[in-house]
Amino acid sequence: MQTQPTASHFIGGTYVEDTSGASLISTFPATGAEIAKLHCATDTITEQALSAADAARAQWRAMTGSERGRILRRAAEIIRERNHELSVLETMDTGKPLQETLIADAASGADCLEYFGSVAAGLTGDHIQLGADFAYTIREPLGLCVGIGAWNYPLQIACWKAAPALACGNTMVFKPSEMTPLTALKLAEILTEAGLPDGVFNVVQGLGDVGSRLVTDPRVDKVSLTGSVPTGRKVYAAAATGMKHVTMELGGKSPLIIFDDAHLEDAVSAAINGNFYSSGQICSNGTRVFVQKGILPAFLERLKARTENAVIGDPLDEATNFGPMVSQNQLDITLGYIEKGVNEGATLVTGGKAHANGGLFIEPTVFTDVTDEMSIAREEIFGPVMSVLSFDSEDEVLARANDTEFGLAAGVFTSDLTRAHRVVAGFEAGTCWINTYNLTPIEMPFGGVKASGVGRENAQAAIEHYSQLKSVYVGLSRVEAAF
Repeated sequence: MQTQPTASHFIGGTYVEDTSGASLISTFPATGAEIAKLHCATDTITEQALSAADAARAQWRAMTGSERGRILRRAAEIIRERNHELSVLETMDTGKPLQETLIADAASGADCLEYFGSVAAGLTGDHIQLGADFAYTIREPLGLCVGIGAWNYPLQIACWKAAPALACGNTMVFKPSEMTPLTALKLAEILTEAGLPDGVFNVVQGLGDVGSRLVTDPRVDKVSLTGSVPTGRKVYAAAATGMKHVTMELGGKSPLIIFDDAHLEDAVSAAINGNFYSSGQICSNGTRVFVQKGILPAFLERLKARTENAVIGDPLDEATNFGPMVSQNQLDITLGYIEKGVNEGATLVTGGKAHANGGLFIEPTVFTDVTDEMSIAREEIFGPVMSVLSFDSEDEVLARANDTEFGLAAGVFTSDLTRAHRVVAGFEAGTCWINTYNLTPIEMPFGGVKASGVGRENAQAAIEHYSQLKSVYVGLSRVEAAF
């Protein structure tokens, strides 16, 4: 398929190029082949995008919620009609298996646009009766929003940010990750085709310096970032100097607790999904798998057998269910952590090596005999490395699960639902699962606590992060004063 976009940026309803910007190469992680050459945004391009978004604010805000919602829902329909071609492009850009992108990427983006397209007409304020007087609230857009995406779910993240922002009447400049620049451009195309006014959603490419220019521009009212904790701290601090609204969806080192009475096959399935989906490159992954000692031998036996059944190969082959890492750097980081795990005394159950096929493939890796202080149990790897830790009691494991700077996600498997709810209540995490893992429907808020983030994506909660309330008191009585 054609992977080279018409131009590097999409601004004011059309493709825009400035070849004086530094080259930005997109490669197919499975082979290293170049699939597209783009250019980073120059100051001129950045200014053009911000000016376009600023100029479009009044028209977009003036439209009714129903009118805005109709456009978003039409865009969702177009994405579904083109799911296969968008999924192939996402696979080429990220390396994720087509088996996965066909159901988890464009489809999630379409769900998001449909959801917020459906709620846009209902974004109303409240009436408060105050005796003879009354007050009312008006829900207003924040203004110009900047979205900064990550490379693991490029199209999904673009939709997760754009849909609630646009539903509330904001405009947006979106910068995808420099490693996965392609599908955000397609989203801009589709939104324009669906009837979005020019300048409401714009895409610019670039590295951190482009993001910094966007975040610090005084016209920007809101910044939404998906990325690592170190990047989040920098962006949060930069946004704070301008008193900008922020949503930060950052990293994690999430616990998955499996009690003796858990359904074994379901627990193994969840551990696999929570560690090896997208080759382990998911922020909410449950990479610390705490298994109660009574079930530990059976769990490890089934986990090893099923993990070694992973089909590693060409991600464009729908039979493949485990693809390459996104980059050489991410591969090297993961191999480095595997070496640390061995050196620090963990037992390698399976995997642990770059795959014999070469390229950026690495075997799904499982360690046992992991202790809480080991590097592989404390630091976010963002690769297919599972740490299995044993435990005896509920109180013990909950304290250990919470002993981390992160707080994005957590899960528990048990047939005792009273215990399940008790454990979830004790988790220091923003997104939790009982007897499943890593399901993120648009209808459910998603986000973390502690170092894992600020604010929430999706559901009604996202509306609070892309709008603000104006309170109006209406006096119908005579005004009294002390003098």
